Amino acid sequence: MRRRISWLVIATTSTVVVSFVVPLCLLVRTIAEDRAMAAADQEARSVAILVAGVADEAALAEVVDGLDRRGVPRTGVLTASGTVLGSGDVSADDPEVQRAREGEAFTVVDEAGGRVLLPVVTGEDTVVVRSSVAAEDLRRGVTAAWLGIIGLGVVLLALGAAIADRLGRRISEPLLDVADVAHQLRQGDLSARAEVRGTEETVELARALNGLAERTTELLAEERLAVADLSHRLRTPVTALRLDAEAVSDAAVGERLQEHIGVLQRSIDAIVRDARRPVRTDLPARTDAVATVRDRVEYWRALAEDQGRRTDARLATGPLMVAVAGDDLADLVDVLIDNVFAHTTEPAAFAVHLDRLDDSARLVVEDEGDGPTPPAGERQGSTGLGLDVARRTAASCGGRLTFGPRPGGGTRVEVLLPLLPG
Repeated sequence: MRRRISWLVIATTSTVVVSFVVPLCLLVRTIAEDRAMAAADQEARSVAILVAGVADEAALAEVVDGLDRRGVPRTGVLTASGTVLGSGDVSADDPEVQRAREGEAFTVVDEAGGRVLLPVVTGEDTVVVRSSVAAEDLRRGVTAAWLGIIGLGVVLLALGAAIADRLGRRISEPLLDVADVAHQLRQGDLSARAEVRGTEETVELARALNGLAERTTELLAEERLAVADLSHRLRTPVTALRLDAEAVSDAAVGERLQEHIGVLQRSIDAIVRDARRPVRTDLPARTDAVATVRDRVEYWRALAEDQGRRTDARLATGPLMVAVAGDDLADLVDVLIDNVFAHTTEPAAFAVHLDRLDDSARLVVEDEGDGPTPPAGERQGSTGLGLDVARRTAASCGGRLTFGPRPGGGTRVEVLLPLLPG
């Protein structure tokens, strides 16, 4: 936009400048010619008056020579006897002189210069006065004037370009700022706000975008509050079910009910955890996967030792930066390890591996249990819900999660998270 405004102003300014410069240059040349020819005409008339009033040819020659020594224009007199007075190029054979001797006064301007011829009738004879101006004298000062006019035009064009650029910046920069904020919002930065400045249209656009961002934040918060409230409401009947299951006289039925209630409870807990994530977790993040995974493995290690489970943790040595919020990555690791404890019997061992694979951080959680529960691709029990949460977390940054059997027995979950540059 700024470039288009600049070109529009420059084109308009150049049109106006050219429209004035060209006629002004022609006018300057015409004025210079008129000034030179006016001087020649004035001197020719002065000499003509002298010729009419001075009868002595010698005295007249002296007067003409005195006038002619002043320089431009050059004046000559052709007397009736054919004598030439002064330095002017006057010849009886010149057609212009012959035309003047016939009694016609006239002015000639051509490529050779300008000439004024005046006939002076003295008795029965005609004397011709010729005043001439060379071609360079007709254009004296024109070149300098043209350079000045053209220079002024260039200055005006440069000034117009500078004003256009500044005007374009005032219009385009606020729009670019609004566009940048829109991109930030698109990437999930709900705290981004546009600065309200610029033209009336840009101000209105910035206000509308800020209002949209505010409304989006409110809707997200309200949605999570509603989900969290719903999940809290579900806990009361779950607690009642647990109490009723404990009162069942058949031990096998009671144990099976308690197991199903436990699955339901973990599902509700996962929903509550996902709903309670603050809005800030929607923002672009930068997390060291090695540090986060190491912290969660140490957290679960104590429970593994109590249950006699062997834990194998092999993590990359250097930092692996991924575009996932630290809390979300921690929840992902917790879901995968929690599935091991929920779906394997003691003392089944498990391993957590984190390394670099091409441009991704590869997280592998595998156990020595009986195999995948539920089958890969199905949503069933807490494993299905937990894997959905983990899969959404991986997909949010362009990664993926795969679930399947472990070679040699057990379950293997692999998560690939794209690495951030730098």
